Amino acid sequence: MSADRALLDEALERGEEEGGNVEFKERLTRAVHLSDGRMESLAAQLRHRVLSGDGVATYVVGVTDDGGIAGIPPDDFSETMDVLSLLAEEAGAHIEDVETWGVGDSAERGLVGVATIREGAMLDVDDDHIVVGTAGHVDHGKSTLVGSLVTGQADNGNGGTRSFLDVQPHEVERGLSADLSYAVYGFSDDGPVHMRNPHRKSDRAQIVQEADRLVSFVDTVGHEPWLRTTIRGLVGQRLDYGLLVVAADDGPTRTTREHLGILLAMELPTVVAITKVDAVSEERAAEVEREVERLLRDVGRTPLSVERHGVDAAVDEISESVVPLFLTSAVTMDGLDDLDRLFESLPKRSAAEGDFKMYIDRTYSVTGVGAVASGTVNSGAVEAGDKLLLGPMSDGEFREVEVRSIEMHYHRVDRANAGRIVGIALKGVRESEIERGMVLLPADSEPTAVREFEADVMVLNHPTRIQEGYEPVVHLETISEAAVFHPDGGRLLPGDTGTTRVEFKFRPYFVEEGQRFVFREGRSKGVGTVTKVD
Repeated sequence: MSADRALLDEALERGEEEGGNVEFKERLTRAVHLSDGRMESLAAQLRHRVLSGDGVATYVVGVTDDGGIAGIPPDDFSETMDVLSLLAEEAGAHIEDVETWGVGDSAERGLVGVATIREGAMLDVDDDHIVVGTAGHVDHGKSTLVGSLVTGQADNGNGGTRSFLDVQPHEVERGLSADLSYAVYGFSDDGPVHMRNPHRKSDRAQIVQEADRLVSFVDTVGHEPWLRTTIRGLVGQRLDYGLLVVAADDGPTRTTREHLGILLAMELPTVVAITKVDAVSEERAAEVEREVERLLRDVGRTPLSVERHGVDAAVDEISESVVPLFLTSAVTMDGLDDLDRLFESLPKRSAAEGDFKMYIDRTYSVTGVGAVASGTVNSGAVEAGDKLLLGPMSDGEFREVEVRSIEMHYHRVDRANAGRIVGIALKGVRESEIERGMVLLPADSEPTAVREFEADVMVLNHPTRIQEGYEPVVHLETISEAAVFHPDGGRLLPGDTGTTRVEFKFRPYFVEEGQRFVFREGRSKGVGTVTKVD
């Protein structure tokens, strides 16, 4: 994590003024600073700093008492942050943000950090938080629409607001998303709570703090070569609703139909936004709306025009069988107020009950924190300090790890419930040992790694019959793995529903009965439900 050196310079310049809100610490250890009597004293000191700064204090770590830059080893820095977090909790505050950078020779590089501590406990977010997954053809305006929704800003006609989502330079340069992107906005009594500058992580964190209701977007990829990534976004995240985007200047395409099929296969209530209506005539927009309505009827769904029936009807009627249609433009902002009203009113779909479970979608390493596993909480809840099992590893074993901290859209929380998109910092494992498709479970559970399972499947599209030994890629939760099919009766024809044994080719995963999955190979695809695990 890189830092703005100006933040450190400012803290050093202010120094530990009498009654000020800046504190210098070289390092903190559990053995010394959490001992009897010392913890209460340090917590009182921290409380004093916070009150002196009108609710905010700055702790500079890795420096001497007089502000000289020392730097401490990464393991010591990590322990220091753990201790500081406990002191802040004792003082009725929390660590809001940490900026770090390395100092010294590369061979013995140490860390210096600036921690911002804010009064009040780490916040959990509302139980009404919904997660929406986008889908649609490339250049149909998914990211642009989401960018305008979360910022409240009109697009410049060249996809300017989409840059608020894509994080890779090559994505911004080419104007094409190549991986999943995430965005968030919210609602309070005064209406939508937008991000002023989504490129600043503090603005995203502020949304989580200020909004009474949150809407998170998982923005998928529209380019056909990255269909696997799109499936990962729609299958691997615990979504409440789907948002299918169709451009008015292009209309439904083969990719539109494919993405719609995935949304319906996952039994996800879906909204269709017809975008770019500013770029076409009213007659063309109406023609595309009729094309979308025919497409929905062809797959057994009932379209509901919001222009004719209103937002309230869309909120009341949306389901797996009824699909609301909106006419929108990110340039003129037409239709975005209606989408705001919809997302503000849509109910949270029933959260999964039971013990904590989270399939890992991404991993990364944060300086001074360590390995972070990111994903959507499938069920239950997790808190900082919890002991968990991570796995299965390639040998089928699970490893015990500890939750160091939890972040949601760059906002630190002390607890995460089902449906939250979070990053969980883990103690006891290196980032290189964590893989997409692994799962986090309670430490007292007894999970079994699964190499093969039985499933009921439906073949949606295949040029010939599926025979013994068929090898598609199976997408189940965040798992994307080559598998071998052994169908009952030796074959399955297009349109057939049947039973098959599915065997992962390269490694085991955690699979449970009742989970739905998508399988594909080339243009062929189908859906299935796990019925028995071995």
